Amino acid sequence: MNNDQAKGKYEQIKGQIKQAWGKLTDNDLKLLDGKKDEFFGRVQELHGDNKEVAEKKLAELQTKYDAENKAA
Repeated sequence: MNNDQAKGKYEQIKGQIKQAWGKLTDNDLKLLDGKKDEFFGRVQELHGDNKEVAEKKLAELQTKYDAENKAA
């Protein structure tokens, strides 16, 4: 997957990320564009999920998104 595809995929799952971590703002989500450590730090600050838990949840959201789009 190239960078453009990854960005497009991110835009499509942004709503699912906001549902999982409702306190995150669009500015917080922008941290995923290159500052993943800061993003996971923000998740931990707002929701108490440590980096490992947040990475797992994000991977689960991506897997769910992929499964939904294969079925469509």
